[in-house]
Amino acid sequence: MNADSLITENNEKRKQLNNENKKIYEDMLIYIRLAYQKSEQETEEILMELLDHMLIMQEQGNDISGLVGEDPKQYADEIIDELPKSLTKKRVELLFMGLFHFFGVSMLFTGLIQSVMYYGFGRWEGTKTYYLGSGAVLSILSVGIVFAVVYFCIEYLKWTCFKNMNRILDFILSGFIFGILPFSVFLGIYYFMPEFGPSVTVPIYSLILIGILFLGVGIWLLKKGKRGRE
Repeated sequence: MNADSLITENNEKRKQLNNENKKIYEDMLIYIRLAYQKSEQETEEILMELLDHMLIMQEQGNDISGLVGEDPKQYADEIIDELPKSLTKKRVELLFMGLFHFFGVSMLFTGLIQSVMYYGFGRWEGTKTYYLGSGAVLSILSVGIVFAVVYFCIEYLKWTCFKNMNRILDFILSGFIFGILPFSVFLGIYYFMPEFGPSVTVPIYSLILIGILFLGVGIWLLKKGKRGRE
């Protein structure tokens, strides 16, 4: 059974857990899945095995602490240590898929907004000039910011597992750290970055076409990855 099928089955079977056991299991599930360097197939197999054991113990009326111990996080860490790492090829494909999606969405929305403003309201300009030097630096810094946000988001989610967080505080804190802060940093870099290098001027509608092309490549890589798991 491939990883996608295991995830679907897991989603259905864990509904059988009572509220207390479900909270413990779902914390472990999120924590283990966030170990992104591990094999997805092996991860889903061990999560299904853990769920089956918990369901059996629950049916028998036993406390699941006999399985996961008094510290579920420590038990989850032990499971993660035993999981094999994902293949380097799969990590590279995932990286490029993310990059193509990121630049595709960015260019598509930029092209759409500027096209609407220019052709619909007669505002802004019908062309956009890119300076290759500053554009390359901005692209690298943008990717760096995105990866930093993703990394710290994963670490934050892992930190919140096995904790009873105040939802309002969690919402405010995560919104500031992963929304307002990185967006402000990006705007600051974009505003203060001097323009340098050879320039290229393109019509704004071409950004839509380039964005669609990048998204198409990203979707193709996503489907390729799914076929590889079958």
